[in-house]
This record gives sequence, structure tokens and C-alpha cells, in this order.
Amino acid sequence: MTDFELTRPEPAPQPGPLDGHFYGLVEDRFRRVLRDNPTAATSHGIHRWDDQLGDGSRDAVLEEIARDRRHMVTIEALDVEALSPEVRFERELELHHLRESLFHAEVVRTWERRSFALDSLGDALFMLMARDFAPFADRLSSIAGRLESVPAFLAEHRTRAAAPQVRLWQGLEIEEAEYLRDFLAEIGAAGHGVLGPIEQRRLDRAILVAARAIEEYVGWLRITLDSGTDDWALGSDKLDDLIRVRALDGLTADEILRIGFDQLAQQQSARRAAARQIDPAALEDAVVDRVKRDHPATFAEALEGYRSAMYRARAHIVERGLASIPDGERIEVIETPRHLRQSLPLAAYFVPPKFDPNPAGIYVVTPSVDDDPGAMREHNWSAISNTSIHEAYPGHHLQLSMARLHPSLSRLQLDATEFVEGWGMYSEQMMREEGFDDGPAFQVGLATDAIWRACRIILDIQMQRGQFSVEDGTQFMREMTRFELGVARAEVTRYTYTPTYQLSYLLGKVMLLQLREDERRRLGPAFRLRDFHDSLLRAGSLPISFQRRILAGEGRSTHRVSGHGDGRGPGAA
Repeated sequence: MTDFELTRPEPAPQPGPLDGHFYGLVEDRFRRVLRDNPTAATSHGIHRWDDQLGDGSRDAVLEEIARDRRHMVTIEALDVEALSPEVRFERELELHHLRESLFHAEVVRTWERRSFALDSLGDALFMLMARDFAPFADRLSSIAGRLESVPAFLAEHRTRAAAPQVRLWQGLEIEEAEYLRDFLAEIGAAGHGVLGPIEQRRLDRAILVAARAIEEYVGWLRITLDSGTDDWALGSDKLDDLIRVRALDGLTADEILRIGFDQLAQQQSARRAAARQIDPAALEDAVVDRVKRDHPATFAEALEGYRSAMYRARAHIVERGLASIPDGERIEVIETPRHLRQSLPLAAYFVPPKFDPNPAGIYVVTPSVDDDPGAMREHNWSAISNTSIHEAYPGHHLQLSMARLHPSLSRLQLDATEFVEGWGMYSEQMMREEGFDDGPAFQVGLATDAIWRACRIILDIQMQRGQFSVEDGTQFMREMTRFELGVARAEVTRYTYTPTYQLSYLLGKVMLLQLREDERRRLGPAFRLRDFHDSLLRAGSLPISFQRRILAGEGRSTHRVSGHGDGRGPGAA
């Protein structure tokens, strides 16, 4: 028995005899994943296990791998002739997701070489604090339940360390403990005035139990440093295999690296040209510095600037008819919690949960990393505009708000970063092309952000090949982008444990621009920018190679999204 319902696409016009069986297999796996991973369930808006953390042990990871491998064998064995064309496409999406997930779990094996326990705990608590799906007192009760589970959860995570732990990564987890302590204090304070005396005492006791367990866990983390390793690079062969598994239109690591260097040169040229428009007599560095010095006086003012830019961009989309906006979408802009700032040194977006009845996206902005006094320079007005396009409209918030509306569970679980992050970057350029904040100072910011993403391609590949150290990468990033030291180092450190994620941003943008040009040529006078955008957004967060097939007529479903273009929806400011 379950207390939630899942979604399933409408039957195909000519259903295959095994269509329903396929969807049943997908639903069985999805329910199992939610049951075994309570934080994942919360993130999707399923709240049956909000007071639990799940089994963090090595045995649990290995069992999940084994079950996914059995599921993949079952899906591969289905007679495709007994599936409708629409479900054959869904089957391919399911298999793509499984192959990539299993590659990360079985080959990359970061889970075995780095503790993510405190990261996972922070996420599990943050979602319950930040999302307003239930009365705050009820969410605090669930938080207390999760905190009571912390000692067992952390003990289970220690069993994952069958391989030498990477010292750099363990150091990040030790730093995480400090931020979590502050977060626990915030949670305790938040209960006063909301909870009754009995409930507050339970929460306070749970916080104390969790804090003690975290201290003990940090002691164990420090012990792992003695027998740890400094070898974190994936290596050329595994990197090549991962790129193949990701189905990036057949591109190789060397070809992607060339795109990175080509884009770096192009964007450097674009920034020089924009700088000359601002001041033909000044050096480029001086102009970039001038743009970065033009920032709000305080972070509170900057946060209001992010909100304003976000809603101005939304209004521009509606006015120009650039994309449909789904009814009922909501977004909140907040300061990044302290426990997330090392891994999110600038900004990030959290998707609205599919199964929450009144979901909202969360756009977080980081004031600084390690209280860097120069951090406000990264919140200059040009960056505020560009980041709000990328994270909100028409970037991640619009894209993921549309994607969550598709009934396919296979598509829900797909998170093709070259499309998700590529769409965010594509949106930055497309909005400038369409006249939004397109003055020279904004063009300097646009080019600077593109230079940053070109560096990501280069560093992602060269660092994972073992050709660049963190120090080399930090220096390279600072030289190319003029980032402040704290931001640059936090950026580059993240690249060590998320192989091929970073290259997805600018590579995805390049692939989307090529896809758009291909569609212009294919359709000729019938091409409409809004139709192109809507097709991509409604399909879900799919690899661009699959999006290309949908545009050609394959894998289309009867799914439709209710939307509007008059700017009067609930998301409008």
C-alpha cells in the first residue's frame, strides 16, 4: 500500500501490448528508490518518509546497484516489437538513465572515496526548512525525526570507506561540520514560538544528539586523513568512457577540449570588444574592474537586485513571446544557507518538487565564501542580470518547472546536465539577442561568464586527466575570469569530484545553438523561436541527442502543458 500516486503518460494512439508492463516496471523501481532514499522522496514532493534518513551503509549502496542492474536487464529484455513507438522511446530514456547512473556507481565510485554524509544530512534538513509544503510545526517534527536518526546514519556511512579516502574531499566534509553546527542552532531557534514545550524539548534533544554524533564523525574523518590519498583524478580512460555513456552526440574528450579552447578565444575577443564600447582608451582589465565595482552597497540590496532582474526577465519573455510560462509556477530567492556556501560559491537553483501540490523553485545566492571581503564584486549589476537569467527566467526555473509537468517517470529522473546547464547558458545569450539588458556593461558580464564556462570545459578535462592540480586550476581560473581567490578555489575544488558536470554548461550551449540553426534550416520560413523553445522545455531534461530526435518527430507524446503568455500568472511580480 502507498499513500501517493504516480503519473503515467497517456496511452499511445496505437498502444503496444507491453506498454503497460513497461510503465509498471518503471513505477516499481521509482517507488523502491523513494522508499530507500527518503531525502530523494522529499525532493520529489513525496512526504511519507520526511522523518527518516534511510540506510547510508555500503551494503545499501551495493544492494541498490544490484537492483538497478537487474532492472536494466529486465528492460533490455523487453520485446520492442510489442511496444508502441512512443514507449520504445521511453524505454531508451530509461536505459540511458540506468547506464549513466550505474557507471557513476560502479566505475567512478566517488561514494566509496569521499564521505557525503554531512552533505546529505544538510540537504535532508534544508529541504524541510525551506519548502512550505506543510505547516512549519509539522516540518520541524519531521526534522526532529531525521536528527534522531543521525547517529545511526553517520555510523552507516563510515562503512562505505573501503577504499582510501581522498584527503581534499574529506577536508571539505570537515568544513561542512562547522556550517552544520550553525544550521542546527538556527533550526533550534526557529522552533521557539512555533512548537509547544514538549515538541521543543524533543527538537532540542534531537539537535544535541545529532551534534554529538557529528563531532564523533568529524573525529573519524580526521583519522581517515592519515591513511588517505591525494589521487582524485578519474584518469583519461574512465573519462573517455563516461563521456561516451553520456551520449553527447558522439563527441570525444579531445573534441570537447578543443571546443573549450575555441570558445575561450571567442569569448575573450567578445569581452575586449564590449570593453572598447565602454571606454576605447582604457585597458580591458580596467574596464572589467569598473564593471565589477558597480555593485550594490550591501548584500541585502543585491538580493533585491536579483529578484528585480529575475522578474524583469520574465516580463520580457512574455512581451516578446519567447516561450510559454506554465500556470502556477513560483520561485523564491533566498540567501544561500551557510552549510552550502563552499559547494555553491555563487548561486544555484533547486527544482520545484513534482508531487507537491503548490510547488516553488528556490533560487539561492551566496553572499561570500569564507567571508571574503571582495565578494560583493561578484554581485555586480551585470552579473546579477546574467545570473538571474540563468537561474530563473528563462533558465533553470522555467525549464525545470516545465519539465516537472511531463508525466513520464523516466524523464523525471533524467537530469542531462548538458541540456539543463546548457539551457541556462543558452538563455543568457538568447535574451541578449532579444534585447534584454544588452548594453556593453552587460555584454562584458555575458562574455566574462562565458569565459568562466570555457575554463570549466578545459579544467574539467585536464584536471580529470591528471594534467592540472587544484592550485593550477585556481590560478588558471583567476587569470581568465578575474574571480576573487575564495570563489575561484571553491569553484575548482568542486570540479575534482563532479567529473564532466562542469563541461556541460558551455558545451550544452554550443550544442543548443547548433540544434537551433539546424532547425532553422530544416523548417525554413516555418521556424518559430517560441515553438522551438517550447518543444525543448516540454520534453524534459533530456540529452540533446534525444531532443534532436523529438524535434524530428520521434518520441512525441500527447502531453500538453497549460501555460500563458500575458504575464498575469501567479509567478509574476
